[in-house]
Amino acid sequence: MSQPPAAAATAAVAAVADELFAADEREGITLALVVCQHGEVVFERYGRQPDTAFGPGGPVDADTTLVSWSMAKSITHAAVGLAVADGVLEVDAPAPVPAWQGTDKAAITVLDLLEMRPGLEFVEDYVDDSVSHCIDMLYGSGQADMAAYAAALPLVHEPGSVWNYSSGTTNIVARIVGDAVGGGRPGMETYLAERLFGPLGMSSAVPKFDDAGTFVGSSFVYATARDFARFGQLYLDDGVTAGRRLLPEGWRDHGRTQIAFDPDGGFGYGRHWWIWPEFAGSMAAHGYEGQYTLVEPARDLVVVHLGKVPAVHRPRVRDALARIVVAFEPTA
Repeated sequence: MSQPPAAAATAAVAAVADELFAADEREGITLALVVCQHGEVVFERYGRQPDTAFGPGGPVDADTTLVSWSMAKSITHAAVGLAVADGVLEVDAPAPVPAWQGTDKAAITVLDLLEMRPGLEFVEDYVDDSVSHCIDMLYGSGQADMAAYAAALPLVHEPGSVWNYSSGTTNIVARIVGDAVGGGRPGMETYLAERLFGPLGMSSAVPKFDDAGTFVGSSFVYATARDFARFGQLYLDDGVTAGRRLLPEGWRDHGRTQIAFDPDGGFGYGRHWWIWPEFAGSMAAHGYEGQYTLVEPARDLVVVHLGKVPAVHRPRVRDALARIVVAFEPTA
């Protein structure tokens, strides 16, 4: 007797999970895998944090908080949506960065920033600190005020003309949202907690801030895999949770409108969201070390993978997650 569709899909996911969790540590490890369909967890598995110079590792479970890395960029897109819904921010308006007034940078709009097309110089490199603005911003001379660091970099292209993926750009956006909300770091912490994390049930979510009080929206939200799935569910449901609209109508489409294509990774890029070309209508939050929150509306599916995977081995993870998606039949 053949298995019912749901059971067959779960069995297929389990087989893929076996591969991910059994991978040699040199190829990168999977720490958490959560698959949700129709708003319910249909599969989850957890691994083990490795030992490091900072201390011993240990088992990961449903209550373990893990770093988002650049998945936080998509959370920043949601924060912008909240500010737009509240009428305190306009995406088509010039970016309200005081230091840019009276300069050529004054032409940069909030939308240019969301599309990673402000024209600012920024080298997004995670390995070579001699050439990386990203490393210098997060851990070097810019770490005390990351938005100011990025905003002060030279304008090298006409705003809106050249796509350049940049963590600095996101931190400028995060500063803009914080200023629009008001209240400094406490104001932004409360805003994220009460307007986003709370309504979604993301009780584990902890955003990090720099010394200037700016949410490091490029890189640092800590949460459980289930809570990252809850964030993905918000976009799966077009900005609505528990019958309540959090994000402006159409904000999901705003995020997944393709602006550019990254030939190195094989993904499209929208507005602080990635797009998997093999899944029409999809959108995904990506993070360093193989963090993914993949939203696939055609199958009413959210897939979260958290791990520590070197860049060279991330295509293996991408392939595994794609196989998880196609294990489920389209529902729409």
